[in-house]
Amino acid sequence: MKTLKFTYWKDSDFFLGFLNDYPDYQTQGISKEELVKNLKSLLMDIDSGEVPHIRKVEELVVD
Repeated sequence: MKTLKFTYWKDSDFFLGFLNDYPDYQTQGISKEELVKNLKSLLMDIDSGEVPHIRKVEELVVD
């Protein structure tokens, strides 16, 4: 089991959101629960390589 942070907001009738590690790929749901389900599905697509040209956000440590 792994844990990922996500960002979401409500825009009129939908909950919109993205995985913080993959901010270029948004999804939506009628409820927050549906949004979470769609985020999990998106992650499966990303991990399987089905989504091409993935940009990833990481931290850079500079001394």
